Amino acid sequence: MNRVLATITALLSFSVPAKKIAINIPAPTQVVKTIYDFKVAGLSGDTIDFAAFKGKKILIVNTASKCGFTKQYAELQQLYVKYQDRLVIVGFPENNFLYQEPGTNSEIREFCTKNYGVTFPMAAKIDVKGKDIAPIYKWLINKSENGVMDATITWNFNKFLLDEKGNLIAKFDSKVTPMSDSITSKL
Repeated sequence: MNRVLATITALLSFSVPAKKIAINIPAPTQVVKTIYDFKVAGLSGDTIDFAAFKGKKILIVNTASKCGFTKQYAELQQLYVKYQDRLVIVGFPENNFLYQEPGTNSEIREFCTKNYGVTFPMAAKIDVKGKDIAPIYKWLINKSENGVMDATITWNFNKFLLDEKGNLIAKFDSKVTPMSDSITSKL
């Protein structure tokens, strides 16, 4: 027994001359914890800073100009006007579903203004799924990032509702219209 203990002690006391070892540790990436950490490019070349919306509910909608649900722009505008003291709507044009948003940012802005009188903030065109998914949509659809739920963007005009503190509280599919009780009851 003493021999075993002596051998273990000898092995533990054995040392190797120290060498400098270079370890390449990547710099930490910024972790987005709330919707208020996001700033996105606006449709008009401006910046939409979600921190400016603290204290209001936020409805985020992926939009397209050539979709069967495009008429929802009218209800989105109606909802925005009716509840603008406590709600902001942010539209995100995207071309991920059957190429139903082929326009440029300028063309989309003109279409929304001319046909639906849109005055709520509209972001620059993005991807809401796939390898080029915009960071804000990656946050919206992943529980590991938003802390609330995993979600799938099923089509144009899916809607995400966040509370006054920036917490994700609901996701609505395309068929749920902006002025429906499902949405207005939460405002």
